Amino acid sequence: MASSHSPAHLPGSTGTQLLDHPWPPAHGGAYGEARDETAPPADSNRHRMPRQTRGTGPLLGVTAVAATLGATGFASATPAAAPAVISPDETTVLSADPGLALAARIQLQADSQRTAAEEGARLQAAKEAEAKRATQQQEAQKAAAAAEKAKLAAIQLPVRDYFLSAHYGQSASYWSHLHTGLDFAASTGTPVYSVGSGTITSAGWSGSYGYRIIQTLPDGTEIWYCHLSSIIKASGKVVPGQQIGKVGATGNVTGPHLHLEVRPDGGAPVDPESWLEQRGLTP
Repeated sequence: MASSHSPAHLPGSTGTQLLDHPWPPAHGGAYGEARDETAPPADSNRHRMPRQTRGTGPLLGVTAVAATLGATGFASATPAAAPAVISPDETTVLSADPGLALAARIQLQADSQRTAAEEGARLQAAKEAEAKRATQQQEAQKAAAAAEKAKLAAIQLPVRDYFLSAHYGQSASYWSHLHTGLDFAASTGTPVYSVGSGTITSAGWSGSYGYRIIQTLPDGTEIWYCHLSSIIKASGKVVPGQQIGKVGATGNVTGPHLHLEVRPDGGAPVDPESWLEQRGLTP
């Protein structure tokens, strides 16, 4: 039986042909005879694999697949870089790194000690400021008390225009005893001033003393103002330099003058001149 396959490829043919039948003769012609090239070959597609045309088709297919994989598979296979954000759960990080945990504990202890030190310093400063204020208040109170005491102790002369006509302890025929005071000779009506702060405890007529004012100082000392022509302040508190009367010649006198006596604690008289000098005054 004769084989229907061609033993060899036809000259000039290309490609791969599994079954390559020769073209049948046109119009029943025998092999080797002229054929009608325009007529389609009979059963030309039988026993043939489709030809693969080399061109841009396969490349376009690969490109499409690569694009698809890049959008899906490749993107999934290559994850994007994670943002540099520290997890808020520091406990996990610290437990994973003992060194960080130790550093955190040391830092926490240092912060606590610093906070305690700052609080202690603040409290100490507040305590010192309070003590300073208390000291300043005490000093101010002491200063005010000293000023008040100085004011109360302030002494001044009872007459401003005068001359001394008799001293303490002198004797004379018109005195029944030794002179018990200091005489400031001045014209009648010359102002008489309080020698210091105190209270007028008595004022009025007193025999040989004439019109007399008794002032009691804060320490209990009595000051007698005698032979006055008039009494201006008969009672109540007075301050140093306040006018309380006027020079006169009432009582047992030989001329107008102020007879001043000093009686500590209301007792026996002492030398008024020495008493004034002890307080910085020279009559």
